Amino acid sequence: MMVSGKLSTANRLPVKLHRPTMMTTVGLASVLIAVAAAYLMVGESMYGPLTAWRALWGTGEEESIMIVQSLRAPRLAIAILAGASLALSGAILQAIIRNPLAAPDVVGITGGASFGAVVFITALSGSLSIRLLPVAAIIGAFCAAALVYAFAWKRGASSLRLVLVGIGVSSLLSAGVSFMLAFSQAYAATSAYIWLMGTIYGSSWEHVWTLLPWTIALGAAVYFHTRVIQVQLLGDEIATGIGSAVQRHRLLLVFLSVGLAGSAVSIGGAIGFVGLIAPHAARRLVGPVMGRVLPVSALFGAIVVAAADLIGRTLFLPLDIPVGVFTSAIGAPFFIFLLYRSRNRI
Repeated sequence: MMVSGKLSTANRLPVKLHRPTMMTTVGLASVLIAVAAAYLMVGESMYGPLTAWRALWGTGEEESIMIVQSLRAPRLAIAILAGASLALSGAILQAIIRNPLAAPDVVGITGGASFGAVVFITALSGSLSIRLLPVAAIIGAFCAAALVYAFAWKRGASSLRLVLVGIGVSSLLSAGVSFMLAFSQAYAATSAYIWLMGTIYGSSWEHVWTLLPWTIALGAAVYFHTRVIQVQLLGDEIATGIGSAVQRHRLLLVFLSVGLAGSAVSIGGAIGFVGLIAPHAARRLVGPVMGRVLPVSALFGAIVVAAADLIGRTLFLPLDIPVGVFTSAIGAPFFIFLLYRSRNRI
C-alpha cells in the first residue's frame, strides 16, 4: 500500500528539471520560432520581419494583414498543434507497446481516424458543425485501435504482432475510404482526397479553435501521467510489483494517444510518420526518460510539420504541395530501416 501511495503521488509530479533537456528544449523552441517567423514572411508575397510582425497584430497595409493574419498564421498554428499532437501520440504508443516501430499511422489509429473523418466529410458535413469533425475522427480511431487489439490477441498481444496487424488494418481501412470516395459526390470526394494526402491548406482560425482545446486538454493529461508512462516501459511484471494498475493505466494511455492522433488527423489530414520520427529523435537528444522525451517530441513534431508545410507551400510556387508528401518521403524509408533492424524479433 505504501508503494502504491508513492506511485500515486509521483503520478502528479513530473521528473525533476534536467539541464541538458532544458538546453535542448530551449534550442528546439528557438528553431520553432525561427521556422514560424520564416513561415509568416515567405511565400508568393514576401515580407520583412517588421512588416510580418505588424501584420500579425493587425497593423500595416490591408493586403499584408489579410495574408499574414488570415491565411498564414492559422495554417502555421494548425501545423504546430497537429505536429505536437502526433508526436505525443507516437511517444505514448512506443512506451506502452515497448516497440520503436509503433506510431499512430503504423498501428492503424490514423487509418481509423481518416475513415471516421471521411465519413463525416462525405456524408455529414452539410448537416453538422465542423467542430464535430474531431469527434468523428476520434471515434474512428478508437474503433481501429479496438480492431487491431482484437486481431492481435493470442494469449496476450505481443508488441510486434500489434504493429503487423496494425499495418493490415490500415490497408483495410484505406480500401474502405477509397470505396466511399468512389461513390461520393464529386466535390465531397475531391475535398476528402486532398485531405487524405495530409494537407493544412485553407486552414482558418475556426479550425484552430476546434483543434486547440483537444490539444491542450489531452496534452495536459499526458503531462500529469508522465510517471505512469515511464512505469509502462518497465514491463508488466515489474510495473505490477511496484503497485501500478497496469491494464487500467494502459487503457487510459491508449485513450490519450488515440485522442491526440484523432484530433490532429481530423484537422490536418493524414500526416504520416511524424509520430514515428519525433520520439526517436527525442530519445537521441535527451535519453529514454519520458518526462524529457514527451516535451522534446512535441517540439520536434511541431518543427517537422511546420517546416515541411513551409517547404511544400513555397518550393514549388505556384503549386501548394501537401505536407504529408514530405513527411512520408522522410518517414517511409526510416520505417523500412527500423523494420529491417527488428527483423530477427518477428
